[in-house]
Amino acid sequence: MCLLALFPLTALAQSQLDPVVVTGSREALPLSQNTGDIVVIDAETIRNSTADSVADLLRREAGLQLARNGGPGQNSGFFLRGASTNGTLVLLDGVRIGSATLGQAEFEALNLAQIDHIEILRGPASSLYGADGVGGVVQIFTRRSDGAPRFVAGAAIGGYTSAKSDVGVSGGRGPVDYAASLQSESSRGVSALRQDDGFGDFNLDRDGYSLYSGNLKFGYTPAPGHRIGVSFVQTHLDAQFDSAEFNPPNFTADPSPDFRNHLTTRVVSVDYRGTITSAWTTTLQLARSVDDLTSGGTTFTRFITNRDQETWQNAVKLGSDQHVVLAYEHLSEAVTGDSFATPLSRDNHAGVLGYSGQFGPHSLQADIRQDDNSVYGSNTTGRAGYAFEIVSGLKVRALAGTTFRAPTFNDLYYPGYGVSTVQPEHGRSIEAGLAWQSGGSTASVTIYRNQVRNLINFQPDRTFCPADPSYDFGCASNVGRARLQGATIAGSQRIGSFSIGGTIDLLDAKDADTGVRLTRRAAQQESIIADYDLGAWSFGGSLLFVGSRPDGGVVLGGYGTVDLRAVWRFQPHWRLEAKMLNALDHRIEPVLDYQGLGRQAWIGVRFDSTGI
Repeated sequence: MCLLALFPLTALAQSQLDPVVVTGSREALPLSQNTGDIVVIDAETIRNSTADSVADLLRREAGLQLARNGGPGQNSGFFLRGASTNGTLVLLDGVRIGSATLGQAEFEALNLAQIDHIEILRGPASSLYGADGVGGVVQIFTRRSDGAPRFVAGAAIGGYTSAKSDVGVSGGRGPVDYAASLQSESSRGVSALRQDDGFGDFNLDRDGYSLYSGNLKFGYTPAPGHRIGVSFVQTHLDAQFDSAEFNPPNFTADPSPDFRNHLTTRVVSVDYRGTITSAWTTTLQLARSVDDLTSGGTTFTRFITNRDQETWQNAVKLGSDQHVVLAYEHLSEAVTGDSFATPLSRDNHAGVLGYSGQFGPHSLQADIRQDDNSVYGSNTTGRAGYAFEIVSGLKVRALAGTTFRAPTFNDLYYPGYGVSTVQPEHGRSIEAGLAWQSGGSTASVTIYRNQVRNLINFQPDRTFCPADPSYDFGCASNVGRARLQGATIAGSQRIGSFSIGGTIDLLDAKDADTGVRLTRRAAQQESIIADYDLGAWSFGGSLLFVGSRPDGGVVLGGYGTVDLRAVWRFQPHWRLEAKMLNALDHRIEPVLDYQGLGRQAWIGVRFDSTGI
């Protein structure tokens, strides 16, 4: 059974507040009224973190384990509560993002400087958001104006010939609000592969990257309680990696080309939110997300995912502490790729009904969703949760839900692998938690168990694959079951200007048929974060330990990283920042044969017109 903290350790500075979150019910609801396990990584936490990327920020959270093919800029994915990387749904400002061929979001293509805050729902989420919410949901919110004019800018340089910069402006006047920002980062990095990799793909060159991003938001409020918004977000990643080509006439492995991933991610949306009556609020959103990847050395392949999403959502208040959510969502996915003979597409229609209620010390949530897909059929999922505040500050909760993961376009159609009859995975999850909060102190423990059946995996037995000779080496198939269970213990303490928090994450992720541990999942992961604020000066540090993991027939040893930071606020609007990442210069092998960065120093300066 797995862990989760009801109170997020990342928000130590705000441990006595009750933030409002939307991911737990699709509508704004105080965190204390949610029965699910939700973490909020707020803007202050992001600003003061030692993290150098979105992936690095997220991996410090209990229940999230990072799998990355090297250092920053390389392919990244997460196991949330032990679920596969394509069993975690990622939303950007409410819009589903990522590749529909691989079935996962590319965290390496997101810039940390463009993000305002992140909400993480750990646990069953398909009944709210549909396919792929097996482990949970990571919802990323970009910056938006809160009215007051603001200008921010920052620049930093670091080891491995690394550099970052960003600039942003936001504000509002009368019925108009706006926010715009630009970001860039780059690094020469190190070779993504170790020299002794098992496939001989190592190349002496460094595998660096550059990432450019920008976002623009514009809002117009024609009348109180009614707002029309337009949002545009785009990122472009150019990342080197190690691989090999097998070209004629000899068809022998050639690792010498300069292999690169060129990835463009784009999200455009138009939305309206209006308070029709004191009891009825309606939201409309039209959005398109694009994931465009070109990859290769001397020969290239290109895959493009286009998603069109239309959502109509209504929140109806039944009382001061009760509301019902009714939503309709249409998602159209289209894929083109060099490996597919023709463009591919599928449509999904879904209806959601959710309820949240507060009755004194009792909190109740329930939701149900029906998905009807043009390719893989109908799926119904549900979730129910209950929480009870035993005494002031001490709460117990329980939650159960069902989930499903949709087959990717590769699972269904990739030549020599995909099989069109592959069905979705299905899961049943239960969890229970106990949380305590008093003043500047918090403590929590959560246990969970998730049983997933109909796993979509590689089937090596030729007799279970189509007759076409291209399937002689195997195919995609619904084979096996998984048991994901664990426990998390978390706590934090603030004493004056000093705060400290930590998590212990225990995970038992196994093949339910064989009892073999699932690849790349560590049985334990621990983290400690400490901060000391002296006014003009502040200091902080974090420790992350990741236990041993099975990968490729071997067991990778555990590793730990120590990150340090110092900040000097030398003027009301200026601060000088210094970081030392992997300060002990530990050797890191995040996945088999790949290597992370060694010790890396950063120094930078930041300006904020509102004061920092």
